[in-house]
Amino acid sequence: MTDSQRAFELLRANDADGLRRLLEQDSAASDARDTTGVSLLMHSLYRGQRDVAELIASKKNALDIFEAAALGRLDRLKQCLDEASSRDASAINSRSKDGFSALHFACFFGQPAAARLLLESGASADAVAANPTQVMPLHSAASVRNLEAARLLLERGAPVNARQQNGWVPIHAAAQNGDRAMVELLLQHHADPKLANDDGKTPAMVAREKGHAEVAALLEK
Repeated sequence: MTDSQRAFELLRANDADGLRRLLEQDSAASDARDTTGVSLLMHSLYRGQRDVAELIASKKNALDIFEAAALGRLDRLKQCLDEASSRDASAINSRSKDGFSALHFACFFGQPAAARLLLESGASADAVAANPTQVMPLHSAASVRNLEAARLLLERGAPVNARQQNGWVPIHAAAQNGDRAMVELLLQHHADPKLANDDGKTPAMVAREKGHAEVAALLEK
């Protein structure tokens, strides 16, 4: 087994100490990627292991644009954007190996400053993930209560009623979370509270199922 394979095994086992020891012995393992090309660092973030992601980042020679956006490393993100613009202006909207743009990651991992930088640099507010989720950055922001990023996206024309997988729109996610501030923001930007998902459920119905009566009442006005 290579050190890269071992790194993934330790991550799956939630063995942060073992992974730390491995990276101290072989820092090159910090650049490990799975068979589809998704990095060890991104896998740690997907697992909610931010501390481990920071450890991996400290051992890497350089973060790629997706990792920099996900971690909110603005200096590195600026470098990536400069490098991308010198090669191909459309590179800012490139997709990761699992189908997401850097803007998706900034929104999903709670990095509004990174989202602002990407938008100001020309990232598409309506980028659709190149995978079955079909999410746009606004779906990502709404799902994790990233209100500041959602506001930035809406100010730049992100479609408020765009559908993702299973027919969900951003206000469904806000309703599910009981996130009144997000619901109010989306309604201000003309979100349609009567839209049903593929299961026939409106945002108000989703809110009630999750016990968010106040938010449900707001959506039913």
